[in-house]
This record gives sequence, C-alpha cells and structure tokens, in this order.
Amino acid sequence: QVQLVESGGGLVQAGGSLRLSCAASGRTFSSSPMGWFRQAPGKEREFVTAINYSGVRPYYADSVKGRFIISRDNAKNAVHLQMNSLKPEDTAVYYCAAGSRNLVGPYDSWGQGTQVTVSS
Repeated sequence: QVQLVESGGGLVQAGGSLRLSCAASGRTFSSSPMGWFRQAPGKEREFVTAINYSGVRPYYADSVKGRFIISRDNAKNAVHLQMNSLKPEDTAVYYCAAGSRNLVGPYDSWGQGTQVTVSS
C-alpha cells in the first residue's frame, strides 16, 4: 500500500521559514516527479512546486518562486519543501504528491496534508 506522510507544518510569523518533508513508502517514486500542492480555506487545491526524478529544473508556481525550494532524496524516497519569507497568504494545508508523468500532474498518490499557518 502506497503511503505518503508529510511533516513539518506549524505556525510561523510572516517572514519566517518552515521546512516540510514527505516520506513515501510502499512504492518507489525515483522515476516519477514529486510535488507539493496546497489548499487554503474556501479555495481549490493549487499547484505549488514539483521536481523530477533527477532533481534538475524544479518547477514553481509564480506565487512562491524565489521563496520556496523543493528538493528530493531518491535514496530515502522523500521530498522536502523549504519555505522562506512566508506570507499570510501562504496559509493552507500542504499536500505531498507523487506518481505522475508530468511535473504539474495529474498525480495518483497523495499525503494526508500538513497545516501551515502564517500569522501577520
């Protein structure tokens, strides 16, 4: 059974940083992109960033470009998201995703989500 487990969410003040991690088990995603999506209250889930299996040329949504950094560790079947210069509008539940042919999806495996709250 495929399982993606996120960790690292929490409450932070605007301008602060958080690092999210996602560990995959039950399936190896070393040949697939892995990504992060987020969903704010009352809004649809949106793409944040994704990285291919080689870790080259990650793709970012314009809203996070220059502030967020995605990385992956294929040996550990994990992906990380370093979030810097956080803004209140970054507040959302962040989901890890894996199992796709394209960076932006569609993805077939999802984590349960981790809450990120940025206070002003």
